[in-house]
Amino acid sequence: MNIVCVESLGISQARFEDLKKHYVSMGHSFTYYMDRNEEEASLVERMHEADVVVVSNIKLSAHVLSQCPKLKYLSVAFTGLDHIDLNYCKEHAIKVQNAAGYSTTAVSELAVGMMLDLLRNIVTLNEKIRQGGSRGTFLGRELRGKTVGVVGTGAIGTETARLLLAFGCKVIAWSRTARSEVQKMGVEYVEFKELLKRSDIVSLHVPLNDETRGLIGEKELALMKPTALLVNTARGPVCDIAAVGKALVEGRIAGAAFDVFEKEPPLPIDHLLLSTNRCLTTPHVAFATEESFAARADIVFSHVDDWLATC
Repeated sequence: MNIVCVESLGISQARFEDLKKHYVSMGHSFTYYMDRNEEEASLVERMHEADVVVVSNIKLSAHVLSQCPKLKYLSVAFTGLDHIDLNYCKEHAIKVQNAAGYSTTAVSELAVGMMLDLLRNIVTLNEKIRQGGSRGTFLGRELRGKTVGVVGTGAIGTETARLLLAFGCKVIAWSRTARSEVQKMGVEYVEFKELLKRSDIVSLHVPLNDETRGLIGEKELALMKPTALLVNTARGPVCDIAAVGKALVEGRIAGAAFDVFEKEPPLPIDHLLLSTNRCLTTPHVAFATEESFAARADIVFSHVDDWLATC
């Protein structure tokens, strides 16, 4: 089999060379690239002879996939699969497997970190003191005692709930399926509208699909407290970005934090969420830690090994 990793995945060349030796010893070929190029022409050049492709969150359209006639298996170094044309893969018997679980801790920790920053204005106060300022009359708010609504109790939502409980929060949740292990932790499942009304902080942890696209829009924001905070480390289109931006500018919610957007950063400088100091933003980094990338590599290449063993 011809195995191609189209990007670096954040791992070292030495690790790739070890992988190459591993696959060559099994009678396969292995090609890797230490840069990330999202241009379709470049992707086709790298993938067109591959039987197996390893990729993270680079978009693979039907146009790209159609020019890879030998492709049989995609090992995706990412949790979500909305960047891949799954219909094309299904129609052409290309197996697609994600790397679920590698970033559970990383994403949940950033979600909680964003909550702490929104409550304590850490980034803003850092800039203030660097400019010669002082506390003045600033008062922060504590996370302890807040009611946090966790939307989606998959692995990441569950881990976020676990961290929040350790901080002394009251955690309520809404999910397509109520999980008994989450309830045993002390989390109360409620209807979605009730969650929005009761929560001091709403944290989003759902995949992007037809049911969740635009889950948070004008109507949902209108249900939230004017003192409430919204945190999105899931997928940008889960929120109506324009509606959130408008609610922030008008002060109908107190603040928001977004790691994900309707498109991958960089964002235009006039992006609506950047027009207000009520929104904390990071460039889609929740999943990106040294620990998670090491775990991700282990997962994706073990998936490749498992698939090869069935051939």
